[in-house]
Amino acid sequence: MSEEQQKEELKALEIENGLCLVPRVKLNLTVYPSTPLILTRPIQWKIKRALIDFLQSSLSLTLPEEDLHLTRFSDLKKRKRDDPVAAGTLRLWDLSSFPTDHTLLASRSRLTEKLNGVELNLEGLKFTLAVSVPVSDDFESFKKDWEEHSLFRSRRQPDTVVLRGVPSRWFSEPRVSSKPSMLVTHTIFSTFGKIRNLNVAEDDEFGKDANEDGGDLVSGLYCKIVVQFEKYRDFHDAMRVLCGRSLQKKGSRLKADYEVSWDKDGFFRNSRNQTQEKNNIVSTRAADHYRSEAPRRQAYNCRHSPDNVRPRRFKE
Repeated sequence: MSEEQQKEELKALEIENGLCLVPRVKLNLTVYPSTPLILTRPIQWKIKRALIDFLQSSLSLTLPEEDLHLTRFSDLKKRKRDDPVAAGTLRLWDLSSFPTDHTLLASRSRLTEKLNGVELNLEGLKFTLAVSVPVSDDFESFKKDWEEHSLFRSRRQPDTVVLRGVPSRWFSEPRVSSKPSMLVTHTIFSTFGKIRNLNVAEDDEFGKDANEDGGDLVSGLYCKIVVQFEKYRDFHDAMRVLCGRSLQKKGSRLKADYEVSWDKDGFFRNSRNQTQEKNNIVSTRAADHYRSEAPRRQAYNCRHSPDNVRPRRFKE
């Protein structure tokens, strides 16, 4: 891979509305005890410190503490001896230290192999690290999945991208509302190609599992976006670009770690079917109501028809 190609691969991609897609390496981490043990106190912060030191000393990778997130499992006293004690994510934003003769995907695979199975020793307690690439970052696995699905199940090429965990305010009209706007969202995703259907809604379920304290998240903080493209090629290219990146707003240090996937359930087809079913139900109820009212109307009309009206008697 040439140096110029690598620079292009590591370059942030600017899209509409002051947003850009920033490349990064994200890995899922799960921490298991090397030997069966029972923990009575949280130790995730010690594991975090040990892992940062290992990355620096063994792999020459400098990782800020805020880019390593570990969450302890809720009740350590109730866990079984072989259950994991913590889980989380590692994010690398500075990718300049990766070898220039490897692609970003190859470098990520090598890093995953080096970290997977690493043993950490904490004051006599030993833990083993299990490392994997998140599903939403693995474009090749996505592609293989949808090709098999198209061949054996749906008999059609996919065309719909599903995005969760993006900040609602980044897709809103600032002086109008803090809620995500259909117009703004359409403008942003038109960068990837012509859109056939679009759905934008608040996503209050996103991030609940990762909320360590178990408290309620602010309603409307995130939104879910479903985009159906007219052409398969536009869908394909959008998935390729969205995988392995995070979203950043110009002028903001925040990077949104969204989840991307593809729609295999026919979101828009089901929506149309549900709408048609509702219309059919309304029509059926209206027809039933009309039929139930018909005898009464008929009886009323019969009582007041001209044949039943007594003839008026006029004075001669």
